[in-house]
Amino acid sequence: MTRTAPEILAALNANATTLSRIRRGIEKESLRINADGELAKTPHPAALGSALTHPEITTDFSEALLEFITPVSTDIDATLNQLDSIHRWTYANLGEEMLWPGSMPCLLGPDDEIPVALYGSSNVARMKTLYRLGLGQRYGRRMQTISGIHYNFSVPDELWQWLADATGQEVTQDFITERYFGLIRNFRRLSWLLIYLFGAAPAVCRCFLDGKEHQLESLNGGTLYHPYGTSLRMGDFGYQSAAQSSLRICYNSLDNYIETLKQAIRTPHPDYARIPRSEQLSGGLLQIENEFYSPIRPKRVTESGEIPLGALKRGGVEYIEVRCVDVNPNSPLGITREQIQFLDVFLMHCLLSDSPACNDQVYTEIGANLLRVVEQGREPGLTLQDHGTEIILSDWAERIFDDMETVADAFDKGISNKVGAGYRQVLADWQKSLAEPDNTPSAKMLDTLRSRNLSYYAYMMEQAEAHRAYFADPPLSQQQCIDAARISAASMEDQRAIEQSDTLNFDEYLRNYYEQYEAL
Repeated sequence: MTRTAPEILAALNANATTLSRIRRGIEKESLRINADGELAKTPHPAALGSALTHPEITTDFSEALLEFITPVSTDIDATLNQLDSIHRWTYANLGEEMLWPGSMPCLLGPDDEIPVALYGSSNVARMKTLYRLGLGQRYGRRMQTISGIHYNFSVPDELWQWLADATGQEVTQDFITERYFGLIRNFRRLSWLLIYLFGAAPAVCRCFLDGKEHQLESLNGGTLYHPYGTSLRMGDFGYQSAAQSSLRICYNSLDNYIETLKQAIRTPHPDYARIPRSEQLSGGLLQIENEFYSPIRPKRVTESGEIPLGALKRGGVEYIEVRCVDVNPNSPLGITREQIQFLDVFLMHCLLSDSPACNDQVYTEIGANLLRVVEQGREPGLTLQDHGTEIILSDWAERIFDDMETVADAFDKGISNKVGAGYRQVLADWQKSLAEPDNTPSAKMLDTLRSRNLSYYAYMMEQAEAHRAYFADPPLSQQQCIDAARISAASMEDQRAIEQSDTLNFDEYLRNYYEQYEAL
């Protein structure tokens, strides 16, 4: 069990106002669909600007997979309002198309008809597209249409100062990086709780599996599901692969993390070596570090042309990115204020608690616990493993909630909350789902499908129509539309400037890029 030292809790209580300066950002992925709920085959809408350079609207794997990015903010409501505005501007320019409101995808045609994202003719744009072609070759394009919420989180300098004082250390970048890696290790041990509470993808359309073997059960209208499942996105049907299952990426220190990921990028993989070079970046086990699918990542903003590992080596960890949150189909924004508040408390608990180094046994337990909760999370009496000890999920979860109460109280003390419930109340509301698993998003979805005799497809289409109506009324103001159009136009100019500034041919550009891994 992770515990927070009394002196750290005392310092937290004395410095609670620093929690008001926590920085957050949200990245939300959504598939564009046509009126029939099929994946859109149309190009990225021109009114949304350049997917390469627009600061708030881009694409992920597919040309049809939009990704919305909010600016960094210390205010939850400002973040949600910004995400709302991005949605309203997008819907104003989608015509008859809509956004699919869930993580597991819409109706998909043949794999090779899923359009890969395009970013222009520059070297960086060609690299982004070639990387995605490689993902499609390695894992299939269907898997890449799965959507999620990424939650970016960092703490202010003042928090590092009182934390260092409480532990008798000095504030250095090494101290900050070490504490962030401690957060990551705790998060990985406990992330099954987020899957249980937030999981909103217990079902999927049959077309997604396309003849693959599975253990799912059948429901209405071509729907497949796990009766006690929570998030298929985080299991064997999501971002998983046999090749990646062999990786043991180490989070015990920054150097360990860089070295193990670097080796995965530099190590040739026999199956991938057979893929033509014109359809992937390299034949390595990983093409680049972003190919490693982890529920959480240490991050630092990269400089132009810099590899992510190089940025971490240069400056240490700047923020962390949580990647295991499903798109919430019951929220037009895909995430609620209450989810953000819970994430704040959970992440701060992970940051402040003791975090022993991870060994092979714990690494194995982390993966096994996660898969169990993905497939059977709401099963009565389900047990998990904690350092070799079997423990009932609900008992472990109750202990985590008890440990988070002091952190929630500090948030309420340090943040003047004028909208919505306080942090302690939000914590108590989420805790009810432990005794009442039927109140989790995954259970509610399956109950709706059963009680109304709906398919997963029909349910999601209802939500998509409701979300479109929500974002149409009220529309953005005239000034907001002018501002949004200006940002889109500027992004197109930025893309052209990048294309005109290239001086290397593409092979030279790639060679220089990969030489950075050698320099690590």
